[in-house]
Amino acid sequence: MRAAVVVFPGINADAEMVRTLRDVCGVPTTVVRHTETALPTGTDLVAIPGGFSYGDYLRAGAIAKVAPIIQPIVEHAKRGGYVLGVCNGFQILTEIGLLPGALTRNQAMRFACGDVYVKVSAVGPFTPKLDAVWRLPVANGEGRYQATDRVLAELEQSGSIALQYCDKSGAVTDAANSSGAVHNIAAIYGGPRKNVFGVMPHPERMSEAILGGVDGRTIFDTVIASHAASAVSAA
Repeated sequence: MRAAVVVFPGINADAEMVRTLRDVCGVPTTVVRHTETALPTGTDLVAIPGGFSYGDYLRAGAIAKVAPIIQPIVEHAKRGGYVLGVCNGFQILTEIGLLPGALTRNQAMRFACGDVYVKVSAVGPFTPKLDAVWRLPVANGEGRYQATDRVLAELEQSGSIALQYCDKSGAVTDAANSSGAVHNIAAIYGGPRKNVFGVMPHPERMSEAILGGVDGRTIFDTVIASHAASAVSAA
């Protein structure tokens, strides 16, 4: 697997993303600027880190959607290539139409910062084990996932609600949902084979023991394994 970490002005979690992919998981990783018009040859995974692209002016991710690098990302996703959007990256993926719904201001109108628990609600290329409970950090002001009833029904029917906020025991509860996201949604899948993954908590900030835990690394290890398995089946 080869990864590309896309950086827009105002993104601030790119260093952690690069370290997790390159140094922790051993994935050859290239940093790609927003002004590029193509992804590096051989890119398998595009990762869009968290932060505040373009200062979150207009709304989170709204200006990033017109950057030159966006079209190559969309084309990569449509071909079945893996795309990971974390926090602001998740917001960007909804803005460019690779994921449905929208991320809006947190219900309490306050910035949410701290560790939360999430439960795996759907198995896919980034989530290996149903009902697994992970501890991950959040840092967002616009992390409240919202969608129409039709979109929510489609997400449920297709098994695309990937992670939900829960308590330590794994019980999905509104009390664990710091943003007020509908259905306690913390992450969703999209794309032709669930190859697009948007997640509001930061797995790259919980990928090494020195950071306080390794639950987040599971997401990266799983997509690496998914890619390896697909390569074998294609051969």
